[in-house]
Amino acid sequence: MKNRSKRYKELLKKKINNKKLSLKEILDLVKENSNAKLEESIDVSLRINLKQSKGGDFNLRTTVKLPNGSGKKEKIAVLCEPDKISEAKNSGADIFGSDDLIEKIASGKFNFTKLICTPGMMGKIGKHGKVLGPKGLMPNPKLGTVSNDVKKAVQDLKTGLVEIRNDKDGNLASTIGRKTYATEKLEANFKFFIDSIKKEKPDTIKGEFIKNIFITSTMGISYKVGAK
Repeated sequence: MKNRSKRYKELLKKKINNKKLSLKEILDLVKENSNAKLEESIDVSLRINLKQSKGGDFNLRTTVKLPNGSGKKEKIAVLCEPDKISEAKNSGADIFGSDDLIEKIASGKFNFTKLICTPGMMGKIGKHGKVLGPKGLMPNPKLGTVSNDVKKAVQDLKTGLVEIRNDKDGNLASTIGRKTYATEKLEANFKFFIDSIKKEKPDTIKGEFIKNIFITSTMGISYKVGAK
């Protein structure tokens, strides 16, 4: 059995069972329990129904632009043509380059959390997919990381564009802010996030699309939304 810290055991004593809590009450409790020394994120995890009436299992991969941002600090690199380097620099990107950046990627010497690529450079970066793919760094047009509008792509990632992807069991998770966020901002982000997921439900899936929802913090305990 996994050993729990003294702090975590104290949090478990505060868990409220057999009572239906409002979204605001849950968020207030999660924030109250976010007492680790680091600035904890407030996270949503849920499980979706993958079973389609026809064909194979459904897979969800998309992006959601949270209205109040995620609070997550991304280190963004831009791979572009030489004549776009100035634009990338002025866009707020942390790292930018052309063939020189590809050389760094090829050598495994890169330290960024997101990679934006212009369409014209995709042919050059494609062969490095085996390195970038497993790290979740391969640029993808559907995720807003392949674009000629470098400034917009960088700003979207800097201001709350989060990537959503389910695992084989239908579980997916995302941050909706930080413990320092006002509860009202977290509520708005949560509702926008859930509505965005619901809109992704394909017609080939019958019944409820979202099976359950939990809210927690990085080092805290989880609360089920809608639990009775």
